[in-house]
Amino acid sequence: QVQLVESGGGRVQAGGSLSLACTASGRGFSEAGMGWFRQAPGKAREFVAGVERAGRKYYSDFVKGRFTISRDNAKNTVTLQMNSLKPDDTAVYYCAKTRRTAYYANYDYLASQQSYETWGQGTQVTVSS
Repeated sequence: QVQLVESGGGRVQAGGSLSLACTASGRGFSEAGMGWFRQAPGKAREFVAGVERAGRKYYSDFVKGRFTISRDNAKNTVTLQMNSLKPDDTAVYYCAKTRRTAYYANYDYLASQQSYETWGQGTQVTVSS
C-alpha cells in the first residue's frame, strides 16, 4: 500500500516562496502520474499541477509561470516550488498519485481527481498580504 507524506507548508508573506515535497512509500511511484491539488476554506479541491511518467508537466492557469512541479523517481519524491505567492494561494495542498498509467498522460487526465488513487494528508500554506 503506497502512502504519501507531504512536507514544507507554512506561512509566508505575499511575493514570497515555499517549496512543498511529497515522498511516497511503497512501490509503483515511477509507474504513475503525480499531482498537486489544493483546497481553500469553503471551496472545492482544485488541480494545481501534475507530471506524467514521461516528465511532461501541466499547470492550472492560476499558477502557470509561478509554480514548478518536478519528480525524482529515484527518490520517490515530487516537489512543488511556489514563487510569487499571493493571498489567494492560501489553502491546504495535497499530493496525489494516479493509478498505474501509460507513459504519456494529458492535462485532462492529470487534472481529474478521479484519476488518482492515493492522496496525502495535506499541508497548510498560508500567504499573508
